[in-house]
Amino acid sequence: MAKMTLDDKLGVDRFKVDEHNAHIIVDETYNNIDEINRLIMACPAGLYSYNDGKVDFNYEGCLECGTCRVVSLGKVIKSWSYPRGPLGVEYHHG
Repeated sequence: MAKMTLDDKLGVDRFKVDEHNAHIIVDETYNNIDEINRLIMACPAGLYSYNDGKVDFNYEGCLECGTCRVVSLGKVIKSWSYPRGPLGVEYHHG
């Protein structure tokens, strides 16, 4: 049996994206690389990256688990909330 990749696993879920309101706001100017790397490593969906001196985040694939909010300790994440209903992630088992 072939091992499923992260993309394979996330591919069975459905995401209804609120294109006008991000439910997570990051401080793109935050520059403590240790804190940023902790956030990048913790996100189970792999949505954070650090490019050209700023934090990049793609909320469209968010699993709404809250890991980033906890790991950030209010440093990188400016605000976090669940998407407005009925938007957000819809979990499915392949």
